[in-house]
Amino acid sequence: MEEARRIQGILAAQLIPEGTLSGARYIAGCDVAYGAEDHWLVAGVVLWDMEKGRIVESRTVTAEVNFPYVPGYLSFRECPPLLEVLSKLGREVHAVLVDGHGIAHPRGLGLASHLGLHLDVPTVGCAKSLLAGEYEEPGPKRGNVGWIFLNGKVVGAALRTRDLVKPVFVSPGNNLGVKDSVELVLKCCRGYRIPEPIRCAHLLVQGKKREGNRRDCEPQMGPVEKNGLNP
Repeated sequence: MEEARRIQGILAAQLIPEGTLSGARYIAGCDVAYGAEDHWLVAGVVLWDMEKGRIVESRTVTAEVNFPYVPGYLSFRECPPLLEVLSKLGREVHAVLVDGHGIAHPRGLGLASHLGLHLDVPTVGCAKSLLAGEYEEPGPKRGNVGWIFLNGKVVGAALRTRDLVKPVFVSPGNNLGVKDSVELVLKCCRGYRIPEPIRCAHLLVQGKKREGNRRDCEPQMGPVEKNGLNP
């Protein structure tokens, strides 16, 4: 993993974890599901229309898994297929939400950040558990936040998306600040703990995964690049 660690350090230095987002209509939600024995995966994306409150596009790809599961290095196996499936969307994307972390990562480069370096739109990580840092427990009401601190800096927030429900952990991926990342996630929540674009992407990939076993899931793209830099 030394080479992967070196690459993360180089890429993390290129991130811009600041910026604002206004008037965004089309929000892409991304998720990945794994098939039998983690030999293959399904990457999916849904495009959520903020004005109409519904999905307007959805796409999936299947791919062989060519990078081992190692905590903190998930982006090296998931970034290439997610970039592939995002490229299949026919509408303009204004922001991307990822089931994963952004800069709230031990080396500052979670999946949302790695993905965001390849995209020209703001990316945000929204995870169900904390990967790195410490956080203040948010209040019990929807919209309450507790900031995530890592190495003395605020890198994200524990966000309560429903009253008295466990928070999600939000952190900027690239080209957006912490507060705007939190605001975007909250706007995308429609009665569930998980923001709607990610929730729908999760249902999409789980459905594709159940359609068949390994024999029925021939890859729709070439082998995943091991370093995640040349999708």
